[in-house]
Amino acid sequence: MITRKSKLKRWGNSFGVLIPKEMVEKEGLKEGEEVQVSVTKTSDIKHIFGRYPFSDLQKQKEKMKDGWD
Repeated sequence: MITRKSKLKRWGNSFGVLIPKEMVEKEGLKEGEEVQVSVTKTSDIKHIFGRYPFSDLQKQKEKMKDGWD
Protein backbone atom coordinates (compact mmCIF):
# COMPACT_ATOMS: atom_id res chain seq x y z
CA MET A 1 0.00 0.00 0.00
CA ILE A 2 1.25 3.47 -0.89
CA THR A 3 0.13 6.60 0.94
CA ARG A 4 0.30 9.94 -0.76
CA LYS A 5 -1.41 13.31 -0.38
CA SER A 6 -3.34 14.59 -3.36
CA LYS A 7 -5.80 17.38 -4.08
CA LEU A 8 -9.34 16.85 -5.31
CA LYS A 9 -10.09 18.05 -8.83
CA ARG A 10 -13.56 18.79 -10.17
CA TRP A 11 -14.65 16.66 -13.12
CA GLY A 12 -18.12 17.79 -14.17
CA ASN A 13 -20.41 17.28 -11.16
CA SER A 14 -17.95 14.91 -9.47
CA PHE A 15 -14.51 15.09 -7.91
CA GLY A 16 -11.50 12.98 -8.77
CA VAL A 17 -8.02 12.26 -7.50
CA LEU A 18 -5.05 11.99 -9.85
CA ILE A 19 -2.68 9.09 -9.28
CA PRO A 20 0.91 10.10 -10.11
CA LYS A 21 2.68 8.17 -12.86
CA GLU A 22 5.34 6.90 -10.44
CA MET A 23 2.65 5.25 -8.29
CA VAL A 24 0.93 3.75 -11.36
CA GLU A 25 4.22 2.27 -12.56
CA LYS A 26 5.26 1.03 -9.10
CA GLU A 27 1.94 -0.77 -8.56
CA GLY A 28 1.69 -1.91 -12.20
CA LEU A 29 -1.76 -0.36 -12.60
CA LYS A 30 -3.58 -0.48 -15.93
CA GLU A 31 -6.50 1.58 -17.22
CA GLY A 32 -9.82 0.05 -16.24
CA GLU A 33 -8.44 -1.88 -13.25
CA GLU A 34 -10.25 -1.59 -9.95
CA VAL A 35 -8.35 0.08 -7.11
CA GLN A 36 -9.19 0.74 -3.47
CA VAL A 37 -8.95 4.33 -2.25
CA SER A 38 -9.03 5.38 1.41
CA VAL A 39 -10.00 8.99 2.03
CA THR A 40 -8.86 10.97 5.05
CA LYS A 41 -9.07 14.74 5.19
CA THR A 42 -5.73 16.16 6.22
CA SER A 43 -5.50 19.23 8.40
CA ASP A 44 -3.56 22.19 7.20
CA ILE A 45 -0.92 22.99 9.82
CA LYS A 46 -1.55 26.70 9.19
CA HIS A 47 -5.15 26.14 10.26
CA ILE A 48 -3.96 24.61 13.52
CA PHE A 49 -1.10 26.96 14.33
CA GLY A 50 -1.87 29.95 12.11
CA ARG A 51 -4.05 31.57 14.76
CA TYR A 52 -1.07 32.51 16.89
CA PRO A 53 2.04 34.39 15.78
CA PHE A 54 5.16 32.27 16.12
CA SER A 55 6.69 34.64 18.68
CA ASP A 56 3.69 34.08 20.98
CA LEU A 57 4.10 30.31 20.66
CA GLN A 58 7.78 30.58 21.50
CA LYS A 59 6.99 32.67 24.60
CA GLN A 60 4.42 30.09 25.73
CA LYS A 61 6.97 27.32 25.24
CA GLU A 62 9.52 29.17 27.36
CA LYS A 63 6.92 29.74 30.12
CA MET A 64 6.17 26.02 30.21
CA LYS A 65 9.88 25.23 30.61
CA ASP A 66 10.19 27.47 33.70
CA GLY A 67 10.78 25.41 36.81
CA TRP A 68 11.81 22.23 34.99
CA ASP A 69 15.58 22.78 35.29
